[in-house]
Amino acid sequence: MTLPVDIPVSSSVSEVLDTVSIREGGFSDILHSIGDAKPVKDLFAEAGPRKAWHAEHADVLARCDLSEQHVHLFPKVGLRIIAVWKRTVKGPTLADIKADDGMVPVFSNSLAPVIRSVLGENLSSGGFAVITTPRRRHKERNFACMVAASLAQNLGIPYREDVAIARTKQRIGVDFEPGNIPPETNLICFDDFVTTGSTLGAMNRLLAPLGKNIFYIVGVDNQ
Repeated sequence: MTLPVDIPVSSSVSEVLDTVSIREGGFSDILHSIGDAKPVKDLFAEAGPRKAWHAEHADVLARCDLSEQHVHLFPKVGLRIIAVWKRTVKGPTLADIKADDGMVPVFSNSLAPVIRSVLGENLSSGGFAVITTPRRRHKERNFACMVAASLAQNLGIPYREDVAIARTKQRIGVDFEPGNIPPETNLICFDDFVTTGSTLGAMNRLLAPLGKNIFYIVGVDNQ
């Protein structure tokens, strides 16, 4: 269980960003200036093989009705991640959402205003691109890639495809290999759903040593 911090979408955020240099300080300065989220130990958390199985099948088990946005910042695997929705008891499964092409603009149009509110005028300074996590199970029609491409168009910045390569379909304890590493310094890394955060952690291990500033945003916080 995590303790999320709601992010105010207001002019006060832009005022904070005016004092931040992304290229020098990275995105961590921006996120820390918005709020500090501390993890809370979940006494009922699953462990061992059961936890791993649930993480591998998270998109089948979980649901989200997407009826109400709950933009929040939460810590996971040492990263600070922004999510737009939280999982719900009712509604379509995450697998159903990923199978529906009509959900691509829903995600893109919901995420773009959040990114603009957090990054403000920095987006227009150049050196930004949208990326996403590797294609694993769905090589041809990949929901995260479709949303990332739409999101980049929405924001008016490039979408860089296949930045990271996964040699296996495994989600837990995986490391990625470099693919088409973007020339841009500031990367907006999108993932459709996050459960353990293992995938985003692998993205960070790949890109941070290359001097990239990485801003992590997901559609659904599956916790």
